Amino acid sequence: MKRLGFAALAASIVTAWSAGGTAQTAPTPDQVVAGLKQNLANSQKRLRTYEWVETTAVSLKGEEKTRKQQRVLYGADGKLIKTPIGSAAAPKPEPSGGRGGRLKERVVENKKDEIQDYMEKAVVLIHKYVPPTPALIQKAKDAGNLTVKPPQDGKVRAEFKNFVQKADLLGIDVDAKALQLLGLNVATWLEKAEDAVTLDVRYATLPDGTSYVAKTTFDAKAKNISVTVENAGHKPVGK
Repeated sequence: MKRLGFAALAASIVTAWSAGGTAQTAPTPDQVVAGLKQNLANSQKRLRTYEWVETTAVSLKGEEKTRKQQRVLYGADGKLIKTPIGSAAAPKPEPSGGRGGRLKERVVENKKDEIQDYMEKAVVLIHKYVPPTPALIQKAKDAGNLTVKPPQDGKVRAEFKNFVQKADLLGIDVDAKALQLLGLNVATWLEKAEDAVTLDVRYATLPDGTSYVAKTTFDAKAKNISVTVENAGHKPVGK
């Protein structure tokens, strides 16, 4: 079985509104799009000066199956470099022997391969949402698929429907006062509409104001699969 790889989901965006938005009045769609497109690039640039530890846990039917940690930083080409920390490989169970035992082992391995294939498809899909690309943001706005809701509980929420595929929904929450990104969530589907999957991304802020993905949770209820990715321990590269 190939190693489960889901940590690449952790990517970061920072959202800020132009001067026209206030804590009492929702920014216009034009202001939302301008802020997103400008700050997507700014966020990635600032994060490239940091390294951090990423912890990924995969659960099936509520039971954790794998957990691994990686040191993460950006390479000169702008791509993430991930180096495993410690030993992530779990010991394989001893063969039970006999025909029945070998059959059971094959069933287990087939199930693992099925889950792996599913996860790889999920990763490809979610990469289309996180971080949202400026082109898709502009496309959603031009198609009339962007809604900016009035501030509530100190937050402004922007929602993009049909963002990547039909009947999906991307939501972004921003602190209306501090203009800092609080979270991002996605409701979409994999292969068919009945195969609903969700993604919840929580953000935090470093002392210098850099926003980063603190925790990402992916849920596929149809498969009883849940993946949690947490990022912590940020420090300047080389220190």
